[in-house]
Amino acid sequence: MVRKSGARAPRTVRRRPRLSDEVSEYVRELIVSGQLKPGEFIRPENVADELGVSATPSREGLLSLQSEGLLRVEPRRGFVVAPLSGDDIEDVFAGQALLAGELTARATPRLSDDDLARLEQLQEQLETAAAAADGDEVERLNHEFHRTIYRAAGSPKLSWMIKSSLGYAPRRFFASVQGWPEASAHDHRAILDSLRVRDPDGARGSMTDHVRKAGQLLAEHRRGE
Repeated sequence: MVRKSGARAPRTVRRRPRLSDEVSEYVRELIVSGQLKPGEFIRPENVADELGVSATPSREGLLSLQSEGLLRVEPRRGFVVAPLSGDDIEDVFAGQALLAGELTARATPRLSDDDLARLEQLQEQLETAAAAADGDEVERLNHEFHRTIYRAAGSPKLSWMIKSSLGYAPRRFFASVQGWPEASAHDHRAILDSLRVRDPDGARGSMTDHVRKAGQLLAEHRRGE
């Protein structure tokens, strides 16, 4: 439609995530972190009550997890948590590591001095939070550190692909995975060192190793349950 001269342009409205996506994110984290065990049944109405949503988006979110293989449906009984092994977790993070490494390599020449200063500030805050055993703050700063790098890569399709795998990082239960907050505090330094000297291959390798290690830690957490 052609807008008439003098007519106001429509406002851009920032939409919140769909309720069904919020449901799937919430339950996915419960499963990946081990809070929900294989074989446990999940009732859509219970999830709806916990999140304050209606039954329809709750069921839609659970159906989405069924398509991912995290849930299955048993006739006349409903949704049940499917097995998720440590090897499954490592496979997801192996793919994520390749994407993260490529995005970091592409971001290396594109990050400005201000971006690097921002990353250094985030890392200092993250190390302080890790020393104070503030897992929630470490998780928030870790997420912002990675997001800043990936966004600078200027590769929206790769960013979309890696975002689809981030649901396997249990953000709400970050601190419960032994060694994960410490890994973020330590591994980011090697990434920053390569970014500062504009070394794409070094940055790719450091980021790839970091994400793989995160997957190994989560896999070990699951195996030890």
